[in-house]
Amino acid sequence: MNGHGGPLSGGEEALREVYAGILARNPEHDFEPTLDRVREVCDLLGNPERAYRVVHVTGTNGKTSTTRMVERLLREHGLRTGRFTSPHLTSVTERIAIDGEPVTPDRFVELWNDVAPYVHMVDQRSQAAGGPRMSFFEVLTVMAFAAFADAPVDVAVIEVGLGGSWDATNVVQADVAVIAPISYDHERWLGHELVDIAGEKAGIVKEGSTLVLAEQREEVDGVVLAAAAAVGARVVREGVDLEVVDRQVAVGGQVLSLRTTGGLYTEVFLPLHGAHQAHNSLLALAAVEALLRSGGALAGETVEPAFADMHSPGRLEVVRTSPTVLVDAAHNPAGVDALVAGVQEAFTFERLVGVVGILEDKDAEQILSGLEPLFDEVVVTRSTSSRAYDVDELAAIAAEVFGEDRVHAVERLDEAISRAVELSEGGTDGSPTGAGVLVTGSVTMAAEARILLGRG
Repeated sequence: MNGHGGPLSGGEEALREVYAGILARNPEHDFEPTLDRVREVCDLLGNPERAYRVVHVTGTNGKTSTTRMVERLLREHGLRTGRFTSPHLTSVTERIAIDGEPVTPDRFVELWNDVAPYVHMVDQRSQAAGGPRMSFFEVLTVMAFAAFADAPVDVAVIEVGLGGSWDATNVVQADVAVIAPISYDHERWLGHELVDIAGEKAGIVKEGSTLVLAEQREEVDGVVLAAAAAVGARVVREGVDLEVVDRQVAVGGQVLSLRTTGGLYTEVFLPLHGAHQAHNSLLALAAVEALLRSGGALAGETVEPAFADMHSPGRLEVVRTSPTVLVDAAHNPAGVDALVAGVQEAFTFERLVGVVGILEDKDAEQILSGLEPLFDEVVVTRSTSSRAYDVDELAAIAAEVFGEDRVHAVERLDEAISRAVELSEGGTDGSPTGAGVLVTGSVTMAAEARILLGRG
């Protein structure tokens, strides 16, 4: 659990036991369309979710980065913040952060002990009525709400786990809702049509709130704008009210000019790669303006240091040099498109080798097809997730996309990374500066690679 293979402290040992118990519940990707259980526990706890203002973030890609940006901007304004994100990369404690810092293992255990009697009470009632126990994600959501009320925080920035309407986090009455770009993902649970997915995500927009809406496909816009109008929400739209005016690649990131309803922000340095991160920054700025009701641009002395301090682990992250090893959690076609564009823009590899592992509920052929132009060769492997594609099956799909001579199959991730390093350096006349390795395909791949390479 500590990510380094060393002995566990007492707090980490207790955390591991508590986490295992919560994990034994229904997984976060398996949920029922009801908020009743979460509402019931919140009621028993005295409604901690109402103790602070809320920015609620959904979308298909960009949720976590946008959530982190909003939280960091608010903290720079001197506000006490709570941040709830998912999934985690190294430890479950990352999901619940106060003032930008994950709760400690001891505090996580305390939070569980605080909510456990009420969780068990609701479990019993649900099971007596023929329903399930509370799910893994429902329990974590309640723990986060309790942590933020107890801190206490001024503002909680809360990322939706899956969808919107029926997500456990949607018991909050958010002051500001942010909807990042919507594309295909989790169709099994959210629907196979973009309008259905959009309808689910629009469910986080509440009466009298402000919606900050990323640029969307026309059919998505129609659904979301209708939902916002139905509850009388104010809408701030990218492409209408918001714009990335200019973006220049810079050493270690990019320099942005961003226009919001508050004004024009120029020469803003963001130490993250990719056009998608510029658009995430724009949404974050607009969300903070809306929450603070600034009526104008936020002060440069708060915006500039907040963005300069931004980091988004597992998102086009350099985890090693000589050769460069990148890690990215892209796991759907839109995420892959953003990743490919970001790599092509920010890096100049002579030879780039991919290490790819994909979960079985994803469209492996589409993901691999999106990555194919980027990689000279690919090493297919798997994470430790029980949902990971079998390596031989994935290799067969990869061979159809890349051709057999560009595909290598390695069962273990550590050995796959080593093989990719050899392959990348072997084709650049021994020059490590031209060689690169990119580990991607799922969040669990990104998480495990970061741990293996000392970033966990």
